[in-house]
Amino acid sequence: MKRIFLIGYMGAGKTTVGKELAERMKLSFIDLDHYIEARYHKTIARIFSEVGETSFRQIERNMLHEVGLFENVLISTGGGAPCFYDNMEYMNRMGATVYLKVSPDELAKRLELVKHTRPILKGLSGEALKEFVSENLEKRMIWYGQASVVFDAEVMLTENDVHNIVKALEKIL
Repeated sequence: MKRIFLIGYMGAGKTTVGKELAERMKLSFIDLDHYIEARYHKTIARIFSEVGETSFRQIERNMLHEVGLFENVLISTGGGAPCFYDNMEYMNRMGATVYLKVSPDELAKRLELVKHTRPILKGLSGEALKEFVSENLEKRMIWYGQASVVFDAEVMLTENDVHNIVKALEKIL
C-alpha cells in the first residue's frame, strides 16, 4: 500500500509530474482540486466565492482526509492545502509527502502564462506578480518545509525535463 502527496505552490508542476509519476508507479492519480470540483459540481473559484475561504478550507480538509484513506494513490494537493488545519501533519502520517520546490522567479514566469485561469492572480503581472508569489511562498514555507522529501523542480521546460524529474522521484520513493 502506497500513498504519496505532492505539495507546492501553484505552478510548481504538481499535476504534470503527478500524472506521469502515478502512471510509472502504477498508482491512481487524484488532483485534490478536481476531486472537490467533481464532488460539489462547481469550480474551486465558485466554491471559494460562494462560501468564503474558511468554509472552502474546511471542505478541502474533509476531502483530503477522504482521499488520504485511499490505497495505492498519488494525490496532488492545491497549493494552500498543506497550510491549513492539521493537513500537513495528516499527510505526513498517512504517506510520503513531496514538496516540489521552485523559485519565486520561475513560478512567476510559469504563472504569467496561465494567470487568466487563476482568479487570485487577476491583474498581477511582471514585478507585482513576482512579489505576490515571493511573499506567499515565504509564508507557506513553514508547512512546505515539513515534507518528507524536498525536490528541486526548477527546470521543467520540456517533456524530457518532466521525465527526468519523474525518474528521479521514482527512485527516491
